[in-house]
Amino acid sequence: MAKPVEQLEQVIIRFAGDSGDGMQLTGGRFTSETALLGNDLSTLPDFPAEIRAPAGSLPGVSGFQIHFSDHDILTPGDAPNVLVAMNPAALRTNLKDLPRGGTLIVDTDAFTERNLKKAGYSTNPLEDGTLDDYQVHEVPLTSLTLEELKEVEVTKREAERSKNMFALGLMSWLYTRPT
Repeated sequence: MAKPVEQLEQVIIRFAGDSGDGMQLTGGRFTSETALLGNDLSTLPDFPAEIRAPAGSLPGVSGFQIHFSDHDILTPGDAPNVLVAMNPAALRTNLKDLPRGGTLIVDTDAFTERNLKKAGYSTNPLEDGTLDDYQVHEVPLTSLTLEELKEVEVTKREAERSKNMFALGLMSWLYTRPT
């Protein structure tokens, strides 16, 4: 089955996760491929508010935004069209910027009771209707990454830390970038 292709004038993507999830690396790689394809672009790395903030906490969220187009652009953009949220804290700190109808990609593996509580959620936003106004794509990024790396000699922790590259591959595929 072929992927439907839609021509877009411009796109703003924000990758968001914990400090240490590799969001700057992910955004940087996507940026490099976008530049090589000849698109104009502007980026905005967003470093966490606290150094060494506890994993899954709101002050520890890190991000990278890229605005790209086939014509001149001058800013990294105000609001993303696509938000890739690696965990509940990333969702909570960035959802306010995603316009209604925007695309939301979440790592469902990270939406555990413990992580939801650390992010200040009393219920799971994936289940309580909070995200009904968005185009939500629930992707088990961590599980899929672990499955793909099961034959590779790496520790489970090292494999889990590669989920950002899985997200990069997904976004590269979605926006026809080289993988």
